[in-house]
Amino acid sequence: MVQKAKILLVDDRPENLLALEAILSALDQTLVRASSGEEALKALLTDDFAVILLDVQMPGMDGFETAAHIKRRERTRDIPIIFLTAINHGPHHTFRGYAAGAVDYISKPFDPWVLRAKVSVFVELYMKNCQLREQAALLRLQLEGNDKAAVGEAKEPAGLLAELSARLAAVEEQAEALSKQLGDESTDAAAVATAAHLERKLTGLRRALDALEPGSSGGQAAVN
Repeated sequence: MVQKAKILLVDDRPENLLALEAILSALDQTLVRASSGEEALKALLTDDFAVILLDVQMPGMDGFETAAHIKRRERTRDIPIIFLTAINHGPHHTFRGYAAGAVDYISKPFDPWVLRAKVSVFVELYMKNCQLREQAALLRLQLEGNDKAAVGEAKEPAGLLAELSARLAAVEEQAEALSKQLGDESTDAAAVATAAHLERKLTGLRRALDALEPGSSGGQAAVN
């Protein structure tokens, strides 16, 4: 059973956090609150998040400084950040947000439907990446099982290979549909690039899996 994705909401005003929770509750994911940049960084030490909604104007460590810390950490540097701000200081202010590593920059008051749609894209990409890691782990277990079977008792790997192939096919189909949706809707370039990266990973995993099929040529070379 696939676990829910975690979404980090960072804002120093409780009423803003409450509004974000009301907007995003329809996604049925786990919403985590942080009332400051420092609190957000603590949450990121232990949990994995699909996306971060980060307020720009906060006392102490503001959104830009918080984002800079997030992007400097290897564990968190690839988490998408959507900046939220109540003040629009023009192109320079927006550019500073993108330079800090944001994938999007939204001015308040924002359209709830648009914000929910943008967040849902990154949640879907996160879920697909989780599924891909699961398939890769299963494939590694299968390879280890094949090595043991060559020495000891044979364990009939064909059934596991078929199950792996079926699971991978389901992820491939979902990733293809998501990429098509992103392309048709001309969504954020960062989301499109992430989806393309996911498809490349799936292609590599499919090649490795195909190389394990009985009768395949150069199987061991393809896996190594």
